[in-house]
Amino acid sequence: MTWERLLQKKEQFCQIREYIPKEVLESFDKSFDVEYAHNSTAIEGNTLTLVQTRVILEEGLSVGGKTLREIYEVTNHAKAFDYVKKRVSKGLSLDESAMKDIHALLMENILTGGVYRNVEVRISGAGFKPPAPNEMYRQVKNFFADLPYRTDLNPIELAAWTHAEFVKIHPFVDGNGRTSRMLMNYQLMARGFLPISIAKESRLEYFEALEAYAVDGNLTPFAEMVAALEEARLDEYLAIVQEPE
Repeated sequence: MTWERLLQKKEQFCQIREYIPKEVLESFDKSFDVEYAHNSTAIEGNTLTLVQTRVILEEGLSVGGKTLREIYEVTNHAKAFDYVKKRVSKGLSLDESAMKDIHALLMENILTGGVYRNVEVRISGAGFKPPAPNEMYRQVKNFFADLPYRTDLNPIELAAWTHAEFVKIHPFVDGNGRTSRMLMNYQLMARGFLPISIAKESRLEYFEALEAYAVDGNLTPFAEMVAALEEARLDEYLAIVQEPE
């Protein structure tokens, strides 16, 4: 994956976007929103299917045999993503207050969101240990202080770093994964790229890429994963204009 190729495709997309019928763009956006909510919650163990997620989000129907928590997880995800999209459309940059709001929306009716943990946590199967509460507070402050100055990273690397570093700090008792994926997409969209969804089927590769960063400081595997997903999304839109009449 070359950065130049991805940048070229992004510029092509920006040029052709106005020629794509509005209803087609809306259809693509709606389909992505459902897929993203499904995948991001399924990675964390939610058992709702893609079809069930669509029924809940698009038709407002409930699903039998599922817990209220699982239903709240997908409806909360949609609310949090709408919040991110609104902030991006207003040109507002990512900050600590917005991150807490995102977490609070994701955790609505589940637990009190936007409140940092005051206990130590472990991530099962992970080769690293999240920092103790006092150190975690310091790392969160440093994370947001550093964010505007990471000019050494291109936009894809910055989005990948935002996710990988945040989930390594693990500032909340629950919901760190969903929050970090929201922050990653916030960064992508704020820089004119499309949001991406990491498929639940790719969770092993995804966790291994995050582990490479958390343990060895190697961002490359995860940045390459983000780049490949971004390119695939751009290709979907570029193919619309290239399709014969």
